[in-house]
Amino acid sequence: MFMKKLLVTLALGASSFSAFAITPLWLRDVNISPDGKEIVFCYKGDIYKVKAAGGEAVRLTSQDSYESNPVWSPDGKQIAFASDRFGNFDLFIMPADGGTAKRLTMNSASEIPSTFTPDGKYVVFSASIQDPASSALFPKSGMTELYKVPVAGGRTQQMLGTPAEMVCYAPSGDFFLYQDQKGVESEWRKHHTSSITRDVWMYDTKTGKHTNLTEVAGEDRNPVLSPDGKQVYFLSERNGGSFNVYRFPLDNPKEIQPVTSFKTNPVRFLSMGNDGTLCYTYDGEIYTQPVDGKPKKVAVSLVRDEEELPVSYSFTRGASEAVVSPDGKQVAFIVRGEVFVTSVEYGTTKQVTHTPEAERGLSFGADNRSLVYSSETESPSIFGSTTNSGLENCSLQRVRNADTSANEKTSCKLIIWTACCTFSKVLDATPPTRWVGEVGSCNEGNAASSSRSSRIISS
Repeated sequence: MFMKKLLVTLALGASSFSAFAITPLWLRDVNISPDGKEIVFCYKGDIYKVKAAGGEAVRLTSQDSYESNPVWSPDGKQIAFASDRFGNFDLFIMPADGGTAKRLTMNSASEIPSTFTPDGKYVVFSASIQDPASSALFPKSGMTELYKVPVAGGRTQQMLGTPAEMVCYAPSGDFFLYQDQKGVESEWRKHHTSSITRDVWMYDTKTGKHTNLTEVAGEDRNPVLSPDGKQVYFLSERNGGSFNVYRFPLDNPKEIQPVTSFKTNPVRFLSMGNDGTLCYTYDGEIYTQPVDGKPKKVAVSLVRDEEELPVSYSFTRGASEAVVSPDGKQVAFIVRGEVFVTSVEYGTTKQVTHTPEAERGLSFGADNRSLVYSSETESPSIFGSTTNSGLENCSLQRVRNADTSANEKTSCKLIIWTACCTFSKVLDATPPTRWVGEVGSCNEGNAASSSRSSRIISS
């Protein structure tokens, strides 16, 4: 019956949890407040806020959904963000100190916020909703348009029919900066040089004129305007390096100067406070930097009730091996290179291995609890394990490398944990493999099971 249809559901780690301060890494969508005193960011699908000087972060969202791309209102009192709590990403707005979030958009497309308008009355966002007739020669869902929606709720209005991402307004509202999108190349691709790489543009809201400010073959993106409106800061991979912060005078875009000089990993998620403080991430952590100062890492800690939810896998095909235990009550099998054991009487399944290498060659021990299999770890090797999921000290032990030379005599031990006993089996590794000794020992109070032993492998 097992081989007719394999349907497996695993429940792993359902009861373990932790609730203590941690140092989070790979923080995303980092954005500093207008006054430069606080920073919002996304971590594991929730939005947090932390002091720009560092400290313990406050969790602002706690839904099961994924929240991202938080942006501040000009007065710093509200935060707009994207959430997929109703399926696709919609826009929401909430108080900057947390509270009930109000839904602003309900389109079936995904809406991603960029900024607020300078008067704070609208949230500006990108979405692929409707190409205008004037630019619909080659409509494509992967290419977005620019929209705005009232903070109080109401009708969405299209601002541009062409892609304009990471919008940054001038305080006067006379123009805004943005990064374009010429194609559907992944935004996370590094060291990309082609005709569709992003550039920084300026859009005049009065005349409708677009001006390209950076024309190089590599990526230029994420523009922010200095508080005095005279300098443009942006991320670029120019000069053959990784993403770093650069700047140029708005009236002379050719005069580009580097601001940071990080190596290896890219700088991401650039923003700037009204006090001139730059904020970005490098190597998964948050940094702040005065305009003419040095980068400073922001020490962030946070507390999460990190309950490890059950993990479910469903397989109806693809089992490469299967073997029944001697008592007929368990089936061990391999799917996608991992070893599983399932009960034929109950709906219990245990994943035995979690390795990037493939396992194969399953065998059950006579005690119905022990398994031996080969693995491609380092070199093809044979391992022993147990099917008893209640043991705290159960571990995998290498028996021997499968490529042992016929002229090399090696003895090694396989430690097999059963319900109460530990057996050391001594293996003569000279092919053909054979057992040359066995020693058993039991924990006190479990002598009734001390006679349990098994021959684990044969070759």
